[in-house]
Amino acid sequence: MKLATFIGLHKRPRLGVVDVEQRAVLDLAAAAEAVHKRPDPTFTDMLSLIDAAGPGLARVDDLVREWPNEAVDDLDGVKLLAPIPIPRQLRDGMAFEQHVRNSRNQVAQRTGKPQKMPDVWYEHPVYYKCNRFNVVGHEADVIWPSFSEWMDYELELACVIGKTGKDIAAADAPAHVFGFTIYNDFSARDVQFEEMRAGLGPAKGKDFDTGNVFGPWIVTPDELGDPHALGMEVRVNGERWGGGNSRDMHYTFWDIIEYVSRAETLYAGEIIGSGTVGTGSAHELGRTIGSGDVIELEIEKIGVLRNRLIRP
Repeated sequence: MKLATFIGLHKRPRLGVVDVEQRAVLDLAAAAEAVHKRPDPTFTDMLSLIDAAGPGLARVDDLVREWPNEAVDDLDGVKLLAPIPIPRQLRDGMAFEQHVRNSRNQVAQRTGKPQKMPDVWYEHPVYYKCNRFNVVGHEADVIWPSFSEWMDYELELACVIGKTGKDIAAADAPAHVFGFTIYNDFSARDVQFEEMRAGLGPAKGKDFDTGNVFGPWIVTPDELGDPHALGMEVRVNGERWGGGNSRDMHYTFWDIIEYVSRAETLYAGEIIGSGTVGTGSAHELGRTIGSGDVIELEIEKIGVLRNRLIRP
């Protein structure tokens, strides 16, 4: 199923199930009251549903079968927020080799210095922690940070953790996943490249309000199928600029979960990004984006995440 956080008739964030064909959203809290005549705290927000685990999703299935019309909003009339407006933790990987190679080739052209692939990249998955408070959703304007002159988008697939665990084996990792969504990891490239010369980061090159975009909803694994076989595409102002397929991940999400959870608890409600698919950023192509540009990221079986970049 497709699970969304939205603002509709109730004028405040609600948790819902999206039916794309009917262009409808079932408000789960309202549906629970309509069917069971009492509120259900499981449907307070997405984190509450994630914490409710299997029994919570079973109650969602029951409400979807009932589909009380008085609890349904028009999908085209609601505002979709980030599925988890404030994740419990946010990490981003770098699992696509082509993206890394393309990016290093662009740096080499700009600086005149060869840029070889780092050996450590082939030894284990690498990742960094992002600012979980900088999250926005579908159709939100992304505000160009005042300290940057060079902005970029990044097309990623993101995994939502649904079961807390530690020292998780790759074979067991699928059981710890709640679902998948689209991630646009906006980057202030000039600041990012400058600060990473110090051997640390990225930090400010990634950390600015509205810089982490997720949506339009979370698709559960039973509907998505294999997350490592999904077509991915980016369009700027309606023109295709790049894309690829999640099968090209050098490290699977199961590999990444195993590595991240070594001697560290991975909590339900965390989000892990795949890193950028090859040609999934403008930088790789030697191109740039500007204020007013509309970036659409599309991933097969999930949908389209659309945002406009605005420079005040």
